[in-house]
Amino acid sequence: MLFITNRALRQSVRSRLNRKVDFSISDNSACQHLYYCERTAPGEYREIKSDGFMEQLRNSKAEQVLFFVHGFSNLPEPNIFPLVEYLQKFFNDYQKNLVEVIPIIWPCDDDKGILKDYFDDQRAADASAFAFARALGKFDDWRNNLAAKDIMCLKRINVLCHSMGNRVFRGATRDWVDHDQFGHPPLLFRNIFLMAADIRHDTLEEGKPGEYIPDICRNLVVYHAADDLALRASKTVNKGNRISSLRMGHKGPRDLDKVPKNVYSIDAGFVNQDYDPPKGHTYFINQNNKKSIKPGNVFEHLANCIKKGSVVANSDRTLEIQG
Repeated sequence: MLFITNRALRQSVRSRLNRKVDFSISDNSACQHLYYCERTAPGEYREIKSDGFMEQLRNSKAEQVLFFVHGFSNLPEPNIFPLVEYLQKFFNDYQKNLVEVIPIIWPCDDDKGILKDYFDDQRAADASAFAFARALGKFDDWRNNLAAKDIMCLKRINVLCHSMGNRVFRGATRDWVDHDQFGHPPLLFRNIFLMAADIRHDTLEEGKPGEYIPDICRNLVVYHAADDLALRASKTVNKGNRISSLRMGHKGPRDLDKVPKNVYSIDAGFVNQDYDPPKGHTYFINQNNKKSIKPGNVFEHLANCIKKGSVVANSDRTLEIQG
């Protein structure tokens, strides 16, 4: 499994091709060094550097790529990699060689408790945005360089951001467009999925921090659930520090009339508690039975968007996913 990370490694910050690496889990500082790596087995990783990463991506049998930006309080091996393995399996079952899932790993804290490390992770998310803006720039440059050599890379690129991962991606997008694209966002992605987004519900509107996100994709799909208890806790903590509004992951964009026409609001409130009890937060797969995890209807909707390049929704760009 390929992955990109700015987590601190136990090894030197200096990159070296094919060296074995592992994470310094107790260090949740947001490095500005990016590492392009491959997971060869649980707990075993090697650095392949950006050129090797891009070539593996280009030569992959998968028709499309899905970058997965995880949420807060998630560590690589106990949480992120196994979750991505489930996603990859479900995509393979849905259609062979449709999607390759690649996690983007940023430095969450390893404290216990849903609220204890919230603000540490929030700071790490903001600081990580600058590093992953460089990743966006490097990826865009690589595709442009291939085109200049008449080498076509026809893979469509998608992004799935979960929870606080939306904060990482929002910051990376803004930094990349402002500094590398001089304020002119290019169309880079086919679909961007904002799942249980722990960001303000007005962030996609003009003049707000996420205003560029709809511009860089064909479709922007926001999945939300009003009884997402993890986001309810997030709102409570933020309100106590006087910095919050309703989270986008609760009721979707504040006003669809104030965002571009390629933004869709998908209500997962009928299934989220069934798929991820008791928090109802990680509902893009059905984890109700830990011994038999299943795709679920939210995954089916997401996979259909990736396959067809269009979004199943009502004429008002909304939809309720039923159980």
